[in-house]
Amino acid sequence: MILPRSADQLLLPVNPFFIGLSLLVALAVNLLPAGRHPAQPDLLAVVLVFWNVHQPRRVGVGLAFLFGLLMDVHEGALLGQHALAYTLLSFTAITIHRRLTWFGLAEQALQILPVFFAAHLVALLVRMAAGGMFPGWWLLLAPVFEALLWPLATLALLAPQRRAPDPDENRPL
Repeated sequence: MILPRSADQLLLPVNPFFIGLSLLVALAVNLLPAGRHPAQPDLLAVVLVFWNVHQPRRVGVGLAFLFGLLMDVHEGALLGQHALAYTLLSFTAITIHRRLTWFGLAEQALQILPVFFAAHLVALLVRMAAGGMFPGWWLLLAPVFEALLWPLATLALLAPQRRAPDPDENRPL
């Protein structure tokens, strides 16, 4: 079997508790009252996309919709604005997850950039259709920052799954 180039070592199975914990930590970071700048990256979206790519059977579109509703309630936005954006983001990530894992981290970040951009565009269109104000052109920087966070999120979230190198002559893997 031909393994993707990014699979340089075998990973241990992911702990479902770790998936939930990482999603809750990302939600908590998004809920911090640090002020909302249009260029601020959405860490929850990055973690959702990561788990959609690496564990599409455990983290799906329904969970993304639920987290989107939580973000809508927190920000006082139009109910469904983030839910729609996160749902489309997760659907696209699940659709391209097999292709994406064949590339290195930099190439993955470049390929995930249009996905983040589309999610921000959907949220902006829903906000504008509901009569909201245009947040400014700084909004175009948020997907770029999220794509730049992709390699860091990948290294941090795959770290618990990395197998410790313990060579054994009786066990080749």
